Amino acid sequence: MSKNSHELRDPIHVFIKLSSEERKILDSRPFQRLRYIHQLALTYLVYPGATHRRFEHSLGVMELASRIFDVVTQDENLTDTVRQLLPELLDREKLRYWRRVLRMAALCHDIGHLPFSHAAEHELLPPGWDHERLTLDLLKSPEMRMIFEDMTPPLRAEDVAKLAVGPKAQKTVRFSGWEGILSEIITGDAFGADRMDYLLRDSHHAGVAYGRFDHYRLIETLRLLPASQHGDEGYPEPGLGVDEGGLQSTEALLLARYFMYSQLYFHHVRRIYDIHLKDFLRNWLPGGAFSTKTEDLLSITDNEVTSAMLKAARDPKLPGHDAARRIVLRDHFRVLYQRHPTDAGINPEAGKAIFEAAQGKFGSESVRHDPYVSRGAPPDFPVLMRDGTVVSSVTVSPALAKLPLLSIDYVFIEKELLDKARGWLNTNKHAIILPAEDV
Repeated sequence: MSKNSHELRDPIHVFIKLSSEERKILDSRPFQRLRYIHQLALTYLVYPGATHRRFEHSLGVMELASRIFDVVTQDENLTDTVRQLLPELLDREKLRYWRRVLRMAALCHDIGHLPFSHAAEHELLPPGWDHERLTLDLLKSPEMRMIFEDMTPPLRAEDVAKLAVGPKAQKTVRFSGWEGILSEIITGDAFGADRMDYLLRDSHHAGVAYGRFDHYRLIETLRLLPASQHGDEGYPEPGLGVDEGGLQSTEALLLARYFMYSQLYFHHVRRIYDIHLKDFLRNWLPGGAFSTKTEDLLSITDNEVTSAMLKAARDPKLPGHDAARRIVLRDHFRVLYQRHPTDAGINPEAGKAIFEAAQGKFGSESVRHDPYVSRGAPPDFPVLMRDGTVVSSVTVSPALAKLPLLSIDYVFIEKELLDKARGWLNTNKHAIILPAEDV
């Protein structure tokens, strides 16, 4: 290995290689901070092995994004139509530039995460703020901009930021078709390297098999394809698709995501720990919310929050004592109710009705509600068939067309009230969930 190449061991991808210039990003304050941000928040309280961090996940995303780029830009995997629609593919210098941008964007796509990742993001940031916006600020900061500009040849921080966060989080920013594809390689809904790595990595560290799929086969069959074929009408803008031979690997990826959410990410105990963590942070943080200033973000990790939680758990006078005590002593709220198809048939908001009734009966401080319903249709991407036609994935894959929506609806209650509350709910549930117009 040359002096300008560095190699890191990884439990998922075996070896991850970086250049000396790329290593300067690795050594930066924003990226090193990810060593102290748990990938799965407090999930390690349920799955003891799930102590991995955003640091290694980000390295894995860079590795997978690089592999995907190399496959989809290979001459033998390109059609003349795609070459015409994406002229960047014909310019080797541009390809080299954008591959370097892609690697840095993939490496840095998570640097804006708050302590314990997603656990408190939506409730404890000002309106309009999320980890993507914080990531943009960090990538465009003088510290990061200087590292990018010192590379040979220099990278534009705006290009890295654009790909790292993607068009969904930058609605006022114009993306070319080429930039959209590169961003999709990192965070795309169907084939994003981010999704591939977190499923494989989370499954490995949690000790479950649900997240495994044949990512080698999937990556080797990815292609740049038009959305569909329209004969004389021409081709729409190309996107990331798959050769027919990789369709089963794609199905396995998306089913793995479904099972990981239903079995691990939506596990009722890890969900209530997220709620207790948010309760603690609301009481502990100045003003009850995270600061959006770059330097403030760089100064806070899971370590500072955990230290404060341990102190608060021991001292009833400190802010957030009750929530901290519940986390540290594992005295979390228990499940009183979870979504049931029969109840949902009577009232789609049965959980909300039970939560509100339980609050009235047992007090608002003793009850918590955790609903979630995934949005959107099944993933639709182009598939290159063996006869050369390009078709929609949902027309050739019954598994994807019928992929279930993710849905949970938990009502939690204080442990000491659980038996009493269950008796109350068994007696009154039907009357509680019956819609008002049916009463």
